[in-house]
Amino acid sequence: MVKSSSLALAVLVAGLCVPATAQDAPILTIYTYDGFASEWGPGVPLKEGFEAVCGCTVNFVGADSSIGTLRRVQLEGDSTEADIVLGLDTAIAGEARATGLFADHGLELSGLSLPGAWADAQFVPFDYSHFAFMHDTDTMPVPPASFEELIALPDTVKIAIQDPRSATPGLGLLLWIKAAYGERAPEIWAGLKPHILTITREWSESYALFLDGEADMVLSYTTSPAYHIYDEGDHTIKAALFEEGHFAQIEVAGILKSSGQQELARQFLAYLTSPEGQKAIPTTNWMFPVVDLGAELDPSFAGLPQPQKTLTLPEADIIAHSSEWIDEMLTAVQ
Repeated sequence: MVKSSSLALAVLVAGLCVPATAQDAPILTIYTYDGFASEWGPGVPLKEGFEAVCGCTVNFVGADSSIGTLRRVQLEGDSTEADIVLGLDTAIAGEARATGLFADHGLELSGLSLPGAWADAQFVPFDYSHFAFMHDTDTMPVPPASFEELIALPDTVKIAIQDPRSATPGLGLLLWIKAAYGERAPEIWAGLKPHILTITREWSESYALFLDGEADMVLSYTTSPAYHIYDEGDHTIKAALFEEGHFAQIEVAGILKSSGQQELARQFLAYLTSPEGQKAIPTTNWMFPVVDLGAELDPSFAGLPQPQKTLTLPEADIIAHSSEWIDEMLTAVQ
């Protein structure tokens, strides 16, 4: 069992919060992406679970993407109604940090289970997975085992990817290729160009093309097959593991300095990273939890192949060069 102050704080919330009337209950407003806030997303069970112990009302406000949530609070500044922004990831956390809008969370998170140690004063992780290309074993029994093997396939083999300017998986692919190939990244993009069926604005559009059979592979996550196993009993959708390694997406939440509910926001983040809160994540957001749930992790996640090597890039390099790398990619594929 993971022992950390996040769990202790969650227990403290349960013990100290006093029931309040609907009129008196404080409101905690959380900006997140639409999928998280939807009726089938983790927002529903997290809202119910936290409201049961906090004597408050949780109000999730959805945007079209996690990048969209950041842009919204940047526009609203100190006048924003948001107390927490939830759903950024480590690829854009540096940009978010540089805005100066986020407060220190004050939680001790060393006991979390992640692909690497966590030491971030502003952002709290709540789930993770690695970027990967999905394939259907019925139509592609043996997938490519590297970007170079993918490039070497006939041009009739098509992939669907996402735009790095609007979708975090698209940005993740950009960083994955840069981390794996460095200065050779434009060469890899040029090699991928004949295989790119389309570059969609959001993940859902490209995944739909894959499910409809229009694309042979689609950029998604190593945990995506769990959805098909859990919801459809379908074991044919697999993640292709690349020998270069894979770039991880770690989703995070942060408290805004302008929030008038600092302590309540901190208590929510403690609940979010507690075993109770984490149980809501896997089969609603289809990502790994950041605590070891043991036997409570749904069997659909058991045995999912995972990369042996996690690729990373320094946050400072992402901040300094992401725009340049996006231009580099667009020049190569257009």
